Amino acid sequence: MENLPVDDVLHRFLLEHAGVRGVLVRLGPAWREVAGRADYPPALHAMLGEALAASALLTGNIKLDGALSVELKSSGALRMLFAECTDHGRLRGLARWNEPLPEPLALNALPDASMAITIGNVERGQRYQGLVELQHASVAESLENYFIQSEQLPARILLAANDQHAVGLMLQKMPDEGGHHAAQDDDAWSRIVHITATLGAAELLDTAPEQLLYRLYHEESVRLFEPRSLAFGCSCSRERVTGMLRSLGRDEVEAALTARGDEIEVICEFCAQRYHFDRIDAEVLLNSSVAPAAPDTPQ
Repeated sequence: MENLPVDDVLHRFLLEHAGVRGVLVRLGPAWREVAGRADYPPALHAMLGEALAASALLTGNIKLDGALSVELKSSGALRMLFAECTDHGRLRGLARWNEPLPEPLALNALPDASMAITIGNVERGQRYQGLVELQHASVAESLENYFIQSEQLPARILLAANDQHAVGLMLQKMPDEGGHHAAQDDDAWSRIVHITATLGAAELLDTAPEQLLYRLYHEESVRLFEPRSLAFGCSCSRERVTGMLRSLGRDEVEAALTARGDEIEVICEFCAQRYHFDRIDAEVLLNSSVAPAAPDTPQ
Protein backbone atom coordinates (compact mmCIF):
# COMPACT_ATOMS: atom_id res chain seq x y z
CA MET A 1 0.00 0.00 0.00
CA GLU A 2 1.12 3.57 -0.56
CA ASN A 3 2.42 5.57 2.36
CA LEU A 4 -0.65 7.30 3.84
CA PRO A 5 -0.95 9.70 6.80
CA VAL A 6 -0.95 7.93 10.15
CA ASP A 7 -2.42 10.50 12.57
CA ASP A 8 -5.24 13.03 12.28
CA VAL A 9 -6.74 11.29 9.28
CA LEU A 10 -10.07 9.85 8.16
CA HIS A 11 -10.09 6.84 5.83
CA ARG A 12 -13.18 5.73 3.95
CA PHE A 13 -13.04 2.19 2.60
CA LEU A 14 -15.10 -0.52 1.00
CA LEU A 15 -14.94 -4.26 1.65
CA GLU A 16 -15.93 -5.24 -1.85
CA HIS A 17 -16.39 -8.98 -1.32
CA ALA A 18 -18.65 -8.41 1.70
CA GLY A 19 -20.72 -5.42 0.56
CA VAL A 20 -19.66 -3.44 3.63
CA ARG A 21 -18.53 0.18 3.77
CA GLY A 22 -16.42 1.60 6.54
CA VAL A 23 -14.71 4.60 8.05
CA LEU A 24 -11.55 4.62 10.14
CA VAL A 25 -10.47 7.70 12.09
CA ARG A 26 -7.17 8.05 13.91
CA LEU A 27 -6.48 11.19 15.93
CA GLY A 28 -3.12 12.19 17.37
CA PRO A 29 -2.16 15.86 17.80
CA ALA A 30 -5.77 16.98 17.37
CA TRP A 31 -6.90 14.77 20.26
CA ARG A 32 -3.97 15.80 22.47
CA GLU A 33 -4.85 19.46 21.87
CA VAL A 34 -8.41 18.86 23.06
CA ALA A 35 -7.39 16.64 25.98
CA GLY A 36 -4.80 19.15 27.17
CA ARG A 37 -7.37 21.88 27.78
CA ALA A 38 -8.41 20.43 31.17
CA ASP A 39 -7.28 17.89 33.74
CA TYR A 40 -9.91 15.31 32.90
CA PRO A 41 -10.36 12.29 35.19
CA PRO A 42 -9.27 9.08 33.40
CA ALA A 43 -12.75 7.73 32.63
CA LEU A 44 -13.96 11.09 31.32
CA HIS A 45 -10.72 11.56 29.37
CA ALA A 46 -11.39 8.27 27.58
CA MET A 47 -15.07 9.05 26.95
CA LEU A 48 -14.25 12.49 25.51
CA GLY A 49 -11.64 10.96 23.20
CA GLU A 50 -14.14 8.36 22.02
CA ALA A 51 -16.77 11.04 21.39
CA LEU A 52 -14.28 13.18 19.47
CA ALA A 53 -13.29 10.24 17.27
CA ALA A 54 -16.99 9.46 16.80
CA SER A 55 -17.80 13.00 15.68
CA ALA A 56 -15.28 12.64 12.86
CA LEU A 57 -16.31 9.05 12.16
CA LEU A 58 -19.93 10.02 11.58
CA THR A 59 -18.95 12.56 8.93
CA GLY A 60 -17.33 9.85 6.82
CA ASN A 61 -20.36 8.73 4.82
CA ILE A 62 -22.49 11.86 4.68
CA LYS A 63 -22.41 15.05 2.64
CA LEU A 64 -21.70 17.61 5.34
CA ASP A 65 -22.19 21.37 5.08
CA GLY A 66 -21.23 22.91 8.38
CA ALA A 67 -20.54 20.68 11.36
CA LEU A 68 -21.56 17.47 13.07
CA SER A 69 -21.61 17.40 16.86
CA VAL A 70 -22.18 14.78 19.52
CA GLU A 71 -23.47 16.32 22.75
CA LEU A 72 -24.29 14.69 26.05
CA LYS A 73 -26.06 16.41 28.95
CA SER A 74 -27.09 15.10 32.34
CA SER A 75 -28.09 16.38 35.78
CA GLY A 76 -25.40 14.26 37.41
CA ALA A 77 -21.69 14.73 37.97
CA LEU A 78 -21.00 14.59 34.23
CA ARG A 79 -22.90 17.72 33.30
CA MET A 80 -21.94 18.06 29.65
CA LEU A 81 -19.74 16.49 26.99
CA PHE A 82 -19.41 17.99 23.54
CA ALA A 83 -17.43 16.93 20.45
CA GLU A 84 -17.60 18.42 16.97
CA CYS A 85 -16.14 17.89 13.51
CA THR A 86 -16.66 20.38 10.67
CA ASP A 87 -16.89 19.83 6.93
CA HIS A 88 -13.27 21.03 6.77
CA GLY A 89 -12.13 18.35 9.19
CA ARG A 90 -11.66 20.70 12.15
CA LEU A 91 -12.24 19.12 15.55
CA ARG A 92 -12.96 20.52 18.99
CA GLY A 93 -14.42 19.17 22.20
CA LEU A 94 -14.77 19.61 25.94
CA ALA A 95 -16.56 18.28 29.00
CA ARG A 96 -17.87 19.80 32.22
CA TRP A 97 -18.15 17.78 35.38
CA ASN A 98 -18.30 17.82 39.14
CA GLU A 99 -16.32 15.58 41.46
CA PRO A 100 -16.71 12.80 42.21
CA LEU A 101 -17.56 11.15 38.93
CA PRO A 102 -19.27 7.76 39.21
CA GLU A 103 -17.21 4.65 38.58
CA PRO A 104 -17.63 3.14 36.11
CA LEU A 105 -18.74 6.09 34.01
CA ALA A 106 -21.70 4.54 32.17
CA LEU A 107 -24.02 6.53 29.92
CA ASN A 108 -27.08 4.51 30.88
CA ALA A 109 -26.50 5.25 34.57
CA LEU A 110 -26.32 9.05 34.28
CA PRO A 111 -29.38 10.81 35.75
CA ASP A 112 -31.64 12.62 33.28
CA ALA A 113 -29.09 12.03 30.53
CA SER A 114 -29.67 12.85 26.89
CA MET A 115 -27.42 12.60 23.84
CA ALA A 116 -27.96 14.35 20.53
CA ILE A 117 -26.27 14.23 17.15
CA THR A 118 -26.63 17.60 15.43
CA ILE A 119 -25.80 18.19 11.78
CA GLY A 120 -26.01 21.55 10.09
CA ASN A 121 -24.84 25.06 9.45
CA VAL A 122 -25.70 27.49 12.25
CA GLU A 123 -25.02 30.59 10.16
CA ARG A 124 -27.43 29.41 7.46
CA GLY A 125 -30.08 28.22 9.87
CA GLN A 126 -29.88 24.66 8.55
CA ARG A 127 -30.02 22.06 11.27
CA TYR A 128 -30.97 18.43 11.80
CA GLN A 129 -30.88 16.79 15.21
CA GLY A 130 -31.28 13.14 16.14
CA LEU A 131 -31.63 11.86 19.69
CA VAL A 132 -29.58 8.87 20.80
CA GLU A 133 -31.25 6.50 23.25
CA LEU A 134 -28.93 5.78 26.16
CA GLN A 135 -29.74 2.14 26.83
CA HIS A 136 -26.08 1.14 26.79
CA ALA A 137 -23.04 2.06 28.87
CA SER A 138 -20.65 3.11 26.13
CA VAL A 139 -20.62 5.74 23.40
CA ALA A 140 -19.96 3.07 20.74
CA GLU A 141 -22.89 0.84 21.75
CA SER A 142 -25.23 3.82 21.96
CA LEU A 143 -24.28 4.96 18.46
CA GLU A 144 -24.70 1.44 17.06
CA ASN A 145 -28.23 1.40 18.44
CA TYR A 146 -28.87 4.84 16.93
CA PHE A 147 -27.93 3.61 13.44
CA ILE A 148 -30.11 0.52 13.73
CA GLN A 149 -33.10 2.67 14.70
CA SER A 150 -32.53 5.62 12.37
CA GLU A 151 -31.29 3.84 9.24
CA GLN A 152 -32.56 0.27 9.79
CA LEU A 153 -29.10 -0.95 8.83
CA PRO A 154 -26.73 -2.79 11.16
CA ALA A 155 -23.54 -0.97 12.13
CA ARG A 156 -20.48 -1.99 14.09
CA ILE A 157 -18.59 0.77 15.88
CA LEU A 158 -15.36 0.53 17.86
CA LEU A 159 -13.95 3.49 19.79
CA ALA A 160 -10.86 3.78 21.96
CA ALA A 161 -8.72 6.56 23.43
CA ASN A 162 -5.59 6.89 25.52
CA ASP A 163 -3.18 9.74 26.26
CA GLN A 164 -1.78 9.78 22.72
CA HIS A 165 -4.54 8.73 20.35
CA ALA A 166 -8.28 8.53 19.87
CA VAL A 167 -9.43 6.05 17.24
CA GLY A 168 -12.76 5.01 15.77
CA LEU A 169 -13.81 2.30 13.34
CA MET A 170 -17.31 2.08 11.85
CA LEU A 171 -18.68 -0.60 9.54
CA GLN A 172 -22.08 -0.54 7.87
CA LYS A 173 -23.83 -3.24 5.91
CA MET A 174 -24.74 -1.93 2.48
CA PRO A 175 -27.04 -4.37 0.66
CA ASP A 176 -26.66 -2.61 -2.68
CA GLU A 177 -22.86 -2.40 -2.59
CA GLY A 178 -20.32 -5.08 -3.23
CA GLY A 179 -21.82 -6.40 -6.46
CA HIS A 180 -22.16 -10.09 -7.18
CA HIS A 181 -19.98 -11.30 -4.32
CA ALA A 182 -22.06 -9.61 -1.61
CA ALA A 183 -25.33 -10.64 -3.21
CA GLN A 184 -24.29 -14.30 -3.12
CA ASP A 185 -22.70 -14.22 0.34
CA ASP A 186 -25.43 -14.34 2.98
CA ASP A 187 -22.87 -14.71 5.77
CA ALA A 188 -20.74 -11.71 4.78
CA TRP A 189 -21.93 -9.34 7.50
CA SER A 190 -21.66 -11.98 10.22
CA ARG A 191 -18.17 -12.83 9.03
CA ILE A 192 -17.07 -9.19 9.11
CA VAL A 193 -18.52 -8.70 12.59
CA HIS A 194 -16.72 -11.82 13.79
CA ILE A 195 -13.39 -10.66 12.32
CA THR A 196 -13.84 -7.20 13.82
CA ALA A 197 -14.56 -8.68 17.25
CA THR A 198 -10.98 -9.98 17.35
CA LEU A 199 -9.73 -6.39 17.42
CA GLY A 200 -8.85 -5.18 20.91
CA ALA A 201 -8.47 -1.58 22.06
CA ALA A 202 -4.68 -1.80 22.25
CA GLU A 203 -4.36 -3.01 18.65
CA LEU A 204 -6.84 -0.40 17.46
CA LEU A 205 -4.80 2.36 19.12
CA ASP A 206 -1.34 1.12 18.23
CA THR A 207 -1.70 0.13 14.56
CA ALA A 208 -1.43 2.47 11.56
CA PRO A 209 -4.73 2.70 9.64
CA GLU A 210 -3.74 0.98 6.39
CA GLN A 211 -1.92 -1.78 8.29
CA LEU A 212 -4.93 -2.34 10.50
CA LEU A 213 -7.36 -2.60 7.61
CA TYR A 214 -5.13 -4.96 5.69
CA ARG A 215 -4.51 -7.13 8.76
CA LEU A 216 -8.22 -7.50 9.44
CA TYR A 217 -9.82 -7.56 6.01
CA HIS A 218 -7.20 -8.55 3.45
CA GLU A 219 -9.41 -11.40 2.21
CA GLU A 220 -12.32 -9.03 1.58
CA SER A 221 -10.66 -6.83 -1.10
CA VAL A 222 -10.23 -3.62 0.86
CA ARG A 223 -10.62 -0.56 -1.36
CA LEU A 224 -9.34 2.63 0.24
CA PHE A 225 -10.57 6.01 -0.91
CA GLU A 226 -8.64 9.26 -0.73
CA PRO A 227 -7.83 10.01 2.94
CA ARG A 228 -9.16 13.15 4.55
CA SER A 229 -6.96 15.27 6.81
CA LEU A 230 -8.21 16.22 10.26
CA ALA A 231 -6.92 18.82 12.72
CA PHE A 232 -7.82 20.69 15.86
CA GLY A 233 -9.72 23.85 15.03
CA CYS A 234 -12.27 26.12 16.64
CA SER A 235 -15.20 27.87 15.01
CA CYS A 236 -15.31 30.68 17.54
CA SER A 237 -15.06 34.21 16.17
CA ARG A 238 -15.60 37.77 17.32
CA GLU A 239 -18.83 37.80 15.32
CA ARG A 240 -20.20 34.76 17.16
CA VAL A 241 -19.19 36.17 20.54
CA THR A 242 -20.85 39.45 19.55
CA GLY A 243 -24.04 37.55 18.80
CA MET A 244 -23.86 35.80 22.16
CA LEU A 245 -23.45 39.10 24.04
CA ARG A 246 -26.27 40.70 22.08
CA SER A 247 -28.54 37.78 22.99
CA LEU A 248 -27.91 38.49 26.70
CA GLY A 249 -29.57 41.89 26.41
CA ARG A 250 -28.55 45.38 27.52
CA ASP A 251 -29.05 44.87 31.27
CA GLU A 252 -26.73 41.87 31.50
CA VAL A 253 -24.08 43.44 29.27
CA GLU A 254 -24.15 46.66 31.32
CA ALA A 255 -23.89 44.67 34.55
CA ALA A 256 -20.91 42.74 33.19
CA LEU A 257 -19.15 45.94 32.17
CA THR A 258 -19.70 47.49 35.61
CA ALA A 259 -18.49 44.38 37.40
CA ARG A 260 -15.35 44.05 35.27
CA GLY A 261 -14.10 47.62 35.09
CA ASP A 262 -15.71 48.73 31.85
CA GLU A 263 -14.41 45.78 29.85
CA ILE A 264 -15.83 42.36 29.09
CA GLU A 265 -13.44 39.51 28.39
CA VAL A 266 -14.80 36.33 26.83
CA ILE A 267 -12.46 33.33 26.72
CA CYS A 268 -13.32 30.47 24.38
CA GLU A 269 -13.38 27.22 26.35
CA PHE A 270 -12.29 25.23 23.30
CA CYS A 271 -9.22 27.14 22.13
CA ALA A 272 -8.57 29.79 24.84
CA GLN A 273 -8.93 32.64 22.35
CA ARG A 274 -9.68 35.88 24.22
CA TYR A 275 -12.18 38.47 23.03
CA HIS A 276 -12.36 41.94 24.62
CA PHE A 277 -15.23 44.43 24.49
CA ASP A 278 -15.16 47.90 26.05
CA ARG A 279 -18.15 50.20 26.57
CA ILE A 280 -17.93 51.59 23.05
CA ASP A 281 -17.86 48.08 21.57
CA ALA A 282 -20.82 47.12 23.76
CA GLU A 283 -22.85 50.13 22.66
CA VAL A 284 -22.17 49.38 19.01
CA LEU A 285 -23.18 45.71 19.28
CA LEU A 286 -26.30 46.49 21.30
CA ASN A 287 -27.47 49.14 18.84
CA SER A 288 -26.52 47.30 15.66
CA SER A 289 -29.44 46.37 13.43
CA VAL A 290 -27.53 43.35 12.14
CA ALA A 291 -27.63 40.56 14.70
CA PRO A 292 -25.33 37.59 14.12
CA ALA A 293 -26.75 34.34 15.35
CA ALA A 294 -25.66 33.47 18.86
CA PRO A 295 -23.76 30.20 19.09
CA ASP A 296 -25.75 27.25 20.34
CA THR A 297 -22.65 25.44 21.57
CA PRO A 298 -20.35 26.29 24.48
CA GLN A 299 -18.11 29.24 23.58
